[in-house]
Amino acid sequence: MEITTVSRRGRAFVRLHEGNPQTAYLDPTGTPTIGTGFTMKSAYCRREFAKLGITKLVPGKTKITTEQSDVIFVAVIDSGYGREVVDNSPADRTQCQMDAATSAAFNLGGRVVSKWRFGTLWRAGRPKAAADYLASHYNTSKGKKLPGLVRRRKEEALLFEKGIYTGVDTAASAPEGVPRTSSDTAPANGDPVVSEVQAMLKKRGFDPGEIDGWFGQKTKAAVKAYQMAHPHLKNDGIIGPATIAQLRRDMAALKDAAEKSGASAVASGAVAWASGLPVGWIVGGVAIVAMAWFAWRYSDVIARRFNSLTGRVVEV
Repeated sequence: MEITTVSRRGRAFVRLHEGNPQTAYLDPTGTPTIGTGFTMKSAYCRREFAKLGITKLVPGKTKITTEQSDVIFVAVIDSGYGREVVDNSPADRTQCQMDAATSAAFNLGGRVVSKWRFGTLWRAGRPKAAADYLASHYNTSKGKKLPGLVRRRKEEALLFEKGIYTGVDTAASAPEGVPRTSSDTAPANGDPVVSEVQAMLKKRGFDPGEIDGWFGQKTKAAVKAYQMAHPHLKNDGIIGPATIAQLRRDMAALKDAAEKSGASAVASGAVAWASGLPVGWIVGGVAIVAMAWFAWRYSDVIARRFNSLTGRVVEV
């Protein structure tokens, strides 16, 4: 019998990676997101949002209930991305292949099976090559590898090839979509997601203590202090998708500021020299443009920094 639907474990696998925040937030790329990775960029999500009268996702303001999120998730995964996988894959697909490919399509779009090399290899009767390719590709955002995507692609490939639903029916460390709560007892092995969050918090001036993967009370205090200064985050002291995404935006802002300021100075200096104009005029003009771009691109990061400096607590 041809497999045409995502299994219960397949749905759980997707949700463990995506999470399920009930308040809209900004993902690492600045895209407003809510629920199980729902965005306005997806036609399937827009269709379901329209049924609820939602025409725009406003970070920190737009909210949905758990029940509404469940309804949207089922519709998007069954009649949306799951259908695209069926239409663009071999008829002899296994349940594990169906579930893994739908998880990838849910995160990357249906093109991962319809146009990209993963789907091409699968349709060519080379499932092992398709799994290997999936495990090592499609894990970057704006040219930078994201730990969560690296891990997700490897776990999707493992599911596709070997039928292992990591995090669903194994004792492995949970995917980053699973909210982390603090513990008074140090775990035998550190949580890599917590370690990443600790490192980012430390770079942003919030002391989480030792970077060891233990979500103890000191790390919880740092997480809550960060959330309290941010206009889009719920102040719950929990490490969830929204908090991780905002921390990654902070890190991206730091990198962009450093790279663009350096590039702008070099470029403007060259233009000034070539045109015979005073260097200060052109450098100053370029600096103003660069600052305006940064303020537009990372207004949420600037707001968080201002709130931190002034001690303002933001409630969502």
